[in-house]
Amino acid sequence: MQTIEDIKKIIEENLAVMVYFSAPTCNVCHALKPKLIEAIDANFAKFEIVSVDTSLDQEISTHFSVFAIPTVLIFLDGREFLRKSRHMSVDEIVREIKRPYDIMTS
Repeated sequence: MQTIEDIKKIIEENLAVMVYFSAPTCNVCHALKPKLIEAIDANFAKFEIVSVDTSLDQEISTHFSVFAIPTVLIFLDGREFLRKSRHMSVDEIVREIKRPYDIMTS
């Protein structure tokens, strides 16, 4: 099980990190997650992906002020860049990350 410190360390040590908050009871979470991971892997080579199960890790969810699922947090260069909750599309997330990511990695 990951701790808040583990996740903070991943965010600090990696250029780009996606933290995906979901729960076993969330059907939208399970439908979205594989598509989102596939899109991130296909478009952004240097992304680290962290999954947080909110049913087990309420403390982590609270630390990151996540109160709805699914929630995606994107960190670029150690700072929160994007936060999407509930209604989101994979294309929308990819589009919003692309330009800053390309600038950081070029």
